[in-house]
Amino acid sequence: MQVAVTDFSFPSLDIEESLLKPLGYQVLSGQCKTSETLIPLVQDADAIITQFAPIKADVIAAMKKARVIVRYGIGVDNVDLAAARERGIPVCNVPDYCIDEVADHTLAFILGATRQVVANTVYVRGGKWGLPTPLEGMRTLRDLTVGIVGFGRIGREVVQRLAPFKCRRLVHDPVATADAIRAAGCEPVELNALIEQADILTLHCPSTAQTRRMLNATSIARMKPGSILINLARGDLIETSALIDALQSGHISTAAIDVCDPEPIPLDSPLRRMENVIVASHVASASVKAVRTLRETAASIAATALRGDKLPNIVNGVTQ
Repeated sequence: MQVAVTDFSFPSLDIEESLLKPLGYQVLSGQCKTSETLIPLVQDADAIITQFAPIKADVIAAMKKARVIVRYGIGVDNVDLAAARERGIPVCNVPDYCIDEVADHTLAFILGATRQVVANTVYVRGGKWGLPTPLEGMRTLRDLTVGIVGFGRIGREVVQRLAPFKCRRLVHDPVATADAIRAAGCEPVELNALIEQADILTLHCPSTAQTRRMLNATSIARMKPGSILINLARGDLIETSALIDALQSGHISTAAIDVCDPEPIPLDSPLRRMENVIVASHVASASVKAVRTLRETAASIAATALRGDKLPNIVNGVTQ
């Protein structure tokens, strides 16, 4: 049986091979990002593991023997879930890795934005001394309202990390109960109310038809003047052009983003040069422990499918 790994950002597939080859499974790999390169790789594979490659309907239609598609990660927006469901192919993710890493990175972004960490560093490196920004840019987290969109594993960890700072915390999640949100010391609110009241808005929800471009020119205009926007979820939650406009006008004072639409951020994008932007290259999930857990879990799910055992974390509604 064959396990096809469509693409990966690791130095090698040694971890996956160490788990799958002793079981008699062949590991095929490529750095495939187009249908033309993906189809020859996956058409005879019994299991597919994918990272960022677009697994669209035409790629799924070419799969003759696939028992599972496994996503290296939590989000599955690069996989056409409906097309896989129609073919009866379960799609699985790895929902419980990198929770601490992303929550930590979120707090780093929030503190970096409120305390002007990057601006201070650049100022001193330039041979200067003193306050690099207007005094109004140095904010006290305790005095601010933080709006958290998404109360899943990562959102809950962010809420817990914010608790010692004694800031007001608003949460919007259409799935979470109001009682669960209140039990965490937060206030459950509708999305529009959160957008309008938050001094800091941080996104921790998946990319779906309902959430894509949830922050656009209209909704961003409802944000408080001078507010801070944090995104470590998915780039397409925000309309990039509207974000740039709001940053240039000062309506949003600072954005701290680990994800963007598109990725990589184009070399000529203002987001790469603006002084009021803190940016990372989709690395908030990274740690030695998290990456190992991710790879071991993905390989284990593929092996589970090939054995015919019950799969965990099926996200597209296929029943076994």
